[in-house]
Amino acid sequence: MNERILPAPPVTPESAPFVEAASAGKFLLRRCTSCGRAHWYPRAVCPFCFGAASWEEVSGRGTIYSFSVMRRVDPPYVIAYVTLDEGPTMMTNLVECDFDALRIGQRVQLAFRPTEGGALVPCFRPA
Repeated sequence: MNERILPAPPVTPESAPFVEAASAGKFLLRRCTSCGRAHWYPRAVCPFCFGAASWEEVSGRGTIYSFSVMRRVDPPYVIAYVTLDEGPTMMTNLVECDFDALRIGQRVQLAFRPTEGGALVPCFRPA
């Protein structure tokens, strides 16, 4: 199956470490140094307690929370919310999958994909 080409992620001073790590095949999240909760989208301040957050490499495993198959485009693709094992839920693409076999609650694992700019972005495939 032909996969769509993803847009390059925006690189800001806050997101640069994430984008650089992804290019090296590492998946990072921010975790609050005060309350200990991980969060997505990466930002320097914790959205739960406003404490400082630090980067940590995480497992890249999760569960499908919700998904939608986009069939009216060529090539078709799947957009999903994946709840990571570390806690946060992120919007992403599901790849390397049979669209009709996907299920909410299904386990998934990280699969980096190149973008039109060459940077890698995190997507997920069935585990």
